[in-house]
Amino acid sequence: MTQEKRSAQEIYESWLQDHLIDEATKQELKSIADQPREIEERFYKELEFGTGGLRGIMGAGTNRMNKYTIGRATQGFAQFILKQHEGQPGKPSVVIAYDSRNNSPEFALESALVLAGNGIVAKVYKALRPTPQLSYSVRALQATGGIVITASHNPPEYNGYKVYNSEGCQVVPHEAEQVIADIQNIASFSQIRTVSREEAESQGLLVWLGEEEDQAYIQTVAAESKNKALIAQEGGLGDNFRIVYTPLHGSGNMPVRRVLEEIGFKHVYVVPEQEQPDGNFSTVKSPNPEEREAFTLAVKLAEEVDADIIIGTDPDADRMGAVVKNSEGEYVVLSGNQSGAIMVYYVLSQMKAAGQLPSNGAVVKTIVTSEMGATIARHFGATVMNTLTGFKYIGEKMTQFAATGDYTYLFGYEESYGYLAGTYARDKDAIIASMLISEAAAYYKSQGKTLYDVLHDLYESFGYFMEKLESRTLKGIDGVAQIQAIMTTWREQAPAEVAGVKITECIDYSAGVDGLPPENVLKFMLEDGSWFCLRPSGTEPKIKIYFAVRGQSYQESTEALDRLVAAVVERL
Repeated sequence: MTQEKRSAQEIYESWLQDHLIDEATKQELKSIADQPREIEERFYKELEFGTGGLRGIMGAGTNRMNKYTIGRATQGFAQFILKQHEGQPGKPSVVIAYDSRNNSPEFALESALVLAGNGIVAKVYKALRPTPQLSYSVRALQATGGIVITASHNPPEYNGYKVYNSEGCQVVPHEAEQVIADIQNIASFSQIRTVSREEAESQGLLVWLGEEEDQAYIQTVAAESKNKALIAQEGGLGDNFRIVYTPLHGSGNMPVRRVLEEIGFKHVYVVPEQEQPDGNFSTVKSPNPEEREAFTLAVKLAEEVDADIIIGTDPDADRMGAVVKNSEGEYVVLSGNQSGAIMVYYVLSQMKAAGQLPSNGAVVKTIVTSEMGATIARHFGATVMNTLTGFKYIGEKMTQFAATGDYTYLFGYEESYGYLAGTYARDKDAIIASMLISEAAAYYKSQGKTLYDVLHDLYESFGYFMEKLESRTLKGIDGVAQIQAIMTTWREQAPAEVAGVKITECIDYSAGVDGLPPENVLKFMLEDGSWFCLRPSGTEPKIKIYFAVRGQSYQESTEALDRLVAAVVERL
């Protein structure tokens, strides 16, 4: 299956001739026989591991998500797992979870049967579960690794495959390199070892997980509450606080509702049109809580019930978006940076008030995340650390802290709506984020403030930090070349100034900076303290441009941000 010496057309024809490829897949391939461009798109490369593992459009082909690319990836991962477990007693095990996307249950079972074919125990959730619960379960069940089938908030035609190490953390570069090497050594589908479901179950190599593991996860998340007593007590904060929640047709519905009930919230209204799993995400353009459009139905319900806060989670419930009332009583979407800053302040201030803030506390964020939360964290005496984009790098820091004891992990987050408090998992968790942002909102409501008021209090205290993200989607082979050309131009021919402000430094992360792994990212620091960053997405065919400024007033910052965005975008 090595593709370097074969054209896309040759690989396409080899699939048609392979007796291991089922007839339905061959019929799909025959339907594009007279479409050379489509054949090229499907077979010009193999799906690659990015910041979110394996992710792509579903369909037949090496550059598509299907049971054959899943099987091959799992065979490679199985070989990695067997090496990790070498010399240890008993059989290695891998926990598997999946979300509401089309084909997710089938891909999960395919993965389980390949693992079983390699003598690895597959512990599989019976129905859809959140990605963070998978991370938790790997640790709680002392498994050798984990797999989750999801494409996060991508459009409906996508699915994905993420692998985790024994710490419950997505594999980091040096581990991913080993997995990729093992996958690339598989030259034929005949090398994929698999068994039937019946055989796997009878041999104890396929084990089903359910309510017992669910309850353990919910209790663990609820234990991270900072004000459970105030919320749960009779006449407490949970009695007169209204929450509207949308799972956006994903896996968050059960755990979010359960954890909010567990800590004492009594009035949680779920958007009925978006409550049930739906792999087509039929009520939204994109199941992404970063976008206001995704909250259209939730805002309508919130206006009907006079909700204090709206929360939404993406299909695999690792990202959380919050919507709050502004000073005019209108519902506005908080950015990931804003929600993160509020939660950093809330968590650290509550820990300090309770005398629980350790002297070696650390907050971890990514290089494209706002400095506002970092400034707040330092105010409370915490150390701030930066990682590359991808929560696996924050998870890796957590594992290092646990091993050395040099730092105590307090909170980790990224601007793309991913947050984690507590050390029970090694991935971002929309379940705990939903709990913390809701209890923060209830706590501040008892003081006569909305989260919008709190945000502006933080601006007054720590500076008016403003950020924006621009993206350019460039699909297919041509898109890959265009993204590479943009990065090359900015790397080699960057201007001396933008928007009339001098560029003082270009940080090229491809060379490896501050001990971080090399990554194709450019960050430009400006003389006035603002910055912008260019980064090709690791999970979608797009280039992302991040912008950040800090000013003395809301107007000053927003105007400076607008000037910076306009000046950079016109050069793309």
